[in-house]
Amino acid sequence: MTVIEFDGVPFDPVGGAAARVASAAVRESPAVGESSAVRESLEVHESSAVRQSSAGHENSAGRESLAVHRSRAVDESPAAQQRLAAHRTSAGHEAPRGHELPVVQEVTISTATAQARTQTPGPLTEIRSGVVAAHRAALTAQVALQRAIWQRTVHPQVPSADQGHSGQSISSARITAAPEWTFKPPVRTTRTSLDRAALARLTEGDAVGVFGYRRAGVESVARLAAAGPLVLTEVVAIELRGGTGNGRLVAHFDGDTRAAAVQAAEVFALFTGMQLCLSRSTLVSEPGTIESKTGTVEFVVTEIDLVPRPHVTGTATIAGSAPLRVTVTVAEPAGAGVGPGAAVPGLLLNEFHMTHLARGDQAIAMGTEFAEYTGVRATRLPTGGLLLVDRVIEFDGARGKLDGATYRTEYDSPADSWYYGDTANESMPHFVYMEISLQAALLMGYYAGPTLTQPGVTLSLRNLGGTATVLRRIDLRDKTIEQNSRLLSTTILPGSSLQNFDYTLSVDGEPFYTGETMFGYFSDEALANQTGLDAGRSVPTWLDEHPQATRTIDVAARRADPNARLCARRTLALIDRIDVVDGGGKYGAGYLHSLREIDPSDWYFARHFHLDPVIPGSLGVESVIHAIQEWMLDAGFADTIGDPVFRIPADIAFSWRYRGQFLPTDGTVRLEAHIKEIRRGANGVTVIADGSLWKPGLRIYELVDLAIELGEREERP
Repeated sequence: MTVIEFDGVPFDPVGGAAARVASAAVRESPAVGESSAVRESLEVHESSAVRQSSAGHENSAGRESLAVHRSRAVDESPAAQQRLAAHRTSAGHEAPRGHELPVVQEVTISTATAQARTQTPGPLTEIRSGVVAAHRAALTAQVALQRAIWQRTVHPQVPSADQGHSGQSISSARITAAPEWTFKPPVRTTRTSLDRAALARLTEGDAVGVFGYRRAGVESVARLAAAGPLVLTEVVAIELRGGTGNGRLVAHFDGDTRAAAVQAAEVFALFTGMQLCLSRSTLVSEPGTIESKTGTVEFVVTEIDLVPRPHVTGTATIAGSAPLRVTVTVAEPAGAGVGPGAAVPGLLLNEFHMTHLARGDQAIAMGTEFAEYTGVRATRLPTGGLLLVDRVIEFDGARGKLDGATYRTEYDSPADSWYYGDTANESMPHFVYMEISLQAALLMGYYAGPTLTQPGVTLSLRNLGGTATVLRRIDLRDKTIEQNSRLLSTTILPGSSLQNFDYTLSVDGEPFYTGETMFGYFSDEALANQTGLDAGRSVPTWLDEHPQATRTIDVAARRADPNARLCARRTLALIDRIDVVDGGGKYGAGYLHSLREIDPSDWYFARHFHLDPVIPGSLGVESVIHAIQEWMLDAGFADTIGDPVFRIPADIAFSWRYRGQFLPTDGTVRLEAHIKEIRRGANGVTVIADGSLWKPGLRIYELVDLAIELGEREERP
């Protein structure tokens, strides 16, 4: 039975120990500075390694690794000493079970004992050998990292011909991430040039054969040069992100210059596969002729979009002629429907409908019953780079059936997606996991029609909370993610309604993320009367209740260094500084606090949502994650990892509650995180924390068991 709390009321929607200590001491020494005992221990390791050189226990790499270990261990920086002092202070207090703080074990070894252990193998010899081997491995990893960085810098990356489940030909190589605002084409192709024979095939309507993409159920008949003779003779370059970022095409032609410009735009439209959004669609443009010549046309895309119909607009430049502005539009057959289930046989909704739901015509996206919501504040999907659901594959519900529906949706996650380039994570950031699952849920919950039960009432959608667990670690670049969701129940209340869901995300039929969530639809009056998590009371932060000296992590300064690693950047620059109380917080393991001013021009307000701007709750979660990540680096957890990366650990359930939203006019976002547990294992270090976020005077987000893992990079297969 699923039970979720709503404002405090349960809501049922459906009815060798010593060796380990010594080894930990060696691992922790770079993070907390160096004591005299640690120095003595290191000297014994070093002298023993030298004495055993004749036995093959030391080579140049071994000497170098010992030197590196020693230089790290004698870190006498103020930050290291401050951390050491904090750990010593905390040692005088009993930590909660399961939340033990790291301990530096002081080891004293006599000269006689050290000499004896050079002749007789013992625990210290085994530890020493392990340390040397570990540092050799670290050096090897560092060399591999430098080699990889060099290769990525020197060798250009190009897409491969790997073809995804949805027909999306996408790259398995590491490539430069696209900006958040760029157009995401419905399909991908590896073709970057076309000869005369390929162009001739496009005039026959064989775009699928030429570009190698596919889309089940779609009959693609759009033809190049349907309005006149083919004048392009060769396309020498097609660049999805060329020009000003929207795309570029260069072609040779022989004939009318306007026809060359239009046909260049048509090729680019077919290249992106936008005609696949509307079955049996054609390409249309304004007719006209100018002059005939032989030359080269460069077409730079200035606008590409799926609403009101899929289209591409750009400027064509031909030497000796004035620049030409042309638009090519995808048009459905005369009299054909384009609403749910009508645009493509066998498919309820696709990218065309998602874009309309985000910022276009809701009658096209959801059906004629939703026409009243077009152009006004209403429930919508996010737009731009925050739109993270592409297609509805199956839906067994019906309009007006507000419980018991199940459905399957898909989202393509290309390797050049903006969030891969901006995150500090090895793969997909946590907020994208959340958004993919939540958007799939809200989409079909809204399609069922809860708002239609209250005509004439403006209702805004807000997520109220949920739980989620990562089931397995997976790199999601170039994957098509399947979203399986269930609408469990809908509760209609005066001026609002509640919907409860569960969901599972899978790749190739294997689940990797699962959870439950609740959404609410609220009237303007209900939103205006929100009381936060504490019944309207102004609850102080932990630091307000325990005023004391803090130290600062300057995140903005680190981000300004282009060589700084493991740093969220650009679009995901969500925090600038962190105030730290070592050994503080409600668990005595560390406390983090951050305050950031809200800029009404911040990018996400235009994305989430159209005509109803609020900060995505998932980005509030992400900002707490960034604070913890920066604290982990500052604490030295990455120092003994050759090529460290951040990940979302598996099998740790995370939960959240939202009781309010951050508006462009709210002024500030305040967050705090309480370090709850530090786990060390074969995969690295995992930190678990609880957190809260405040708008001025009101605590509105609560996060429980938010987990971050820092470990060694594993190369993709």
